[in-house]
Amino acid sequence: MKSLFIAGTDTDVGKTYITAGLAVALRKMNVDVGVMKPFAAGTAQKKGYKSEDVEILSNAAQTFDSENLVNPQFFPIPASPYTAWKNLKIKPKISTVLSSFKKLSKLHDLILVEGMGGIMTPILKNYYITNLIKEMSIPTVIVTRSKIGTVNHTVMTTEMCKKYKIPIKGIIINDFDTGYPVKELTRDLQNLTGVKVLGSIPFIKDMGDSSLNNIFKKNIDLKSLVK
Repeated sequence: MKSLFIAGTDTDVGKTYITAGLAVALRKMNVDVGVMKPFAAGTAQKKGYKSEDVEILSNAAQTFDSENLVNPQFFPIPASPYTAWKNLKIKPKISTVLSSFKKLSKLHDLILVEGMGGIMTPILKNYYITNLIKEMSIPTVIVTRSKIGTVNHTVMTTEMCKKYKIPIKGIIINDFDTGYPVKELTRDLQNLTGVKVLGSIPFIKDMGDSSLNNIFKKNIDLKSLVK
């Protein structure tokens, strides 16, 4: 069973909530699922994990893995790893991220790795999220939105994956803002990219286990993710 990298077409497309929902749904399918967010950034929480995103993911998967494995590096400013490095003089630790991923992979059958920003978010100069996925040797799921402009972002994201020879498991549409009708968007994205749309997720009001499981089981082709 291959781990999955949950990548986004942009910042704030809902990667964390999609990853959390997938973690719950896969766990309910009796998959031993772990979670990871290699790099996180923003204002640190006063309690628990520094990153709120990491806390959401860990709660969804119901894992108790150490923070230094689940989130090897946290930057206390909202910026890409590259910008954080330049501003804070804290260099991104790629080797630590990769070793943490290997350790987590031995603890769980499948790891859901949430990316940061879009697929070309810089980590180092000439080293992007795409390079990290490539080194992890896992396929990706692309999270996009239904807002106007998403076709451009999604096509560019799939093209970069193809350029880096990263297998794409499918696209998930996070339908939390107005724009394209999902049926039309699904048709167009599949025709333009040749990548399967696994489904769409409506705006999530209830992040509870039962709610997430029902929503993802109903709207996402989960079997395609684990086969």
